[in-house]
Amino acid sequence: MRTIKSKMDFERVFTQGRRYNHPLMRMVICDSLSEGDPGRVAFAAPKRLGCAVVRNRSKRVLREVARHHGFPAEGREIILFATRGTAAARPEELAGALQSLCKRAGLDG
Repeated sequence: MRTIKSKMDFERVFTQGRRYNHPLMRMVICDSLSEGDPGRVAFAAPKRLGCAVVRNRSKRVLREVARHHGFPAEGREIILFATRGTAAARPEELAGALQSLCKRAGLDG
């Protein structure tokens, strides 16, 4: 899974991307700069969620759900943000939330 690593790329996606919200996660999606790019994804958990253990667990479960969903989407750069419900949610609930966000973003079909 290719990830967004530089702060400059992260900020570009965050400022120029389209936002989609769900109670269990948020998604910001932006087209890649170059044609034919395989796509990249980033996972974020803000400090307001709690201690490092909670934030790391939230990012870990987001990473696993994204991996099972086939992320990253070709030609897209995506940031998945954890919310307060992410760490406590079951994997099936998170998969449904990601599926819902992807449908709204036009990634499925």
